[in-house]
Amino acid sequence: MKGILYIVSTPIGNLEDITFRAIRILKEVDLIAAEDTRHTRKLLTHYGISKPLTSYWGAKEKVKAEEIIKRLNEGIDVALVTDAGTPGISDPGSVVIKRAIEEGIEVIPIPGPSAIITALSVSGLDTNEFVYIGFLPPKHSQRKKALEELKREHRTVVFYEAPHRLLDTLEDMLQVLGDRACCVCHEMTKLNEELFRGSLSEVIERLEQRSIAGEYVIIVEGHKTEGLTVEEAVEEVLALMKQGSGRKEAVKRVAAQYGLSQKTLYDMSLEKGKQ
Repeated sequence: MKGILYIVSTPIGNLEDITFRAIRILKEVDLIAAEDTRHTRKLLTHYGISKPLTSYWGAKEKVKAEEIIKRLNEGIDVALVTDAGTPGISDPGSVVIKRAIEEGIEVIPIPGPSAIITALSVSGLDTNEFVYIGFLPPKHSQRKKALEELKREHRTVVFYEAPHRLLDTLEDMLQVLGDRACCVCHEMTKLNEELFRGSLSEVIERLEQRSIAGEYVIIVEGHKTEGLTVEEAVEEVLALMKQGSGRKEAVKRVAAQYGLSQKTLYDMSLEKGKQ
């Protein structure tokens, strides 16, 4: 009988932010597969948990993943954890999870803290719909290109960013997206947790006076549609088509979003495309 792979979410900062179920699973499994065993050992010690540990992250991630799959096929129950948050979500773990599914191994999620949701909940921005991007490309030109593709995204957009690129990324957002409302969250749930709310230009000005270190979540409001002209709506149709959508699909989406005539948008996009 094959073992079970548990995907266990761990605290993103404050060690108290872990579920009773997560602690029980960590105590019951035969093996804990960690991103960094040194980091995970601190959490386990805090809760009096003593279990065998193995690392699955590093230059030989695929090799380590196969070792874990072998143990699971032998009937060993394994808890997969990262240093913080949920495995596979902008963190290591996806290789192991994919291989387990391919092998027909049962994969059970043990939900818990998420930096994305934690930051969104206190951002003050619209949370009914949001798009999670993760880390933007590190190179300036590629980052601006990625932001151009998000320029007309009407949903709230969530990013992660490294401290050494934070200000450059915010400057690019200001230049490409305009001076939108945003919330930059620093070291969520930790002792030096900070929130910077305001327009992009205001937040940049405040951050320029601070020491930039630690982990950051950037939340930016979506493209506002108030006062949108039909011509601007047509541009959105064409932008969606450039991203791979068919004309009918793009027209239907934009028309529904802004309450416009599909026929008008379709005809105008055809005409605009000929220019």
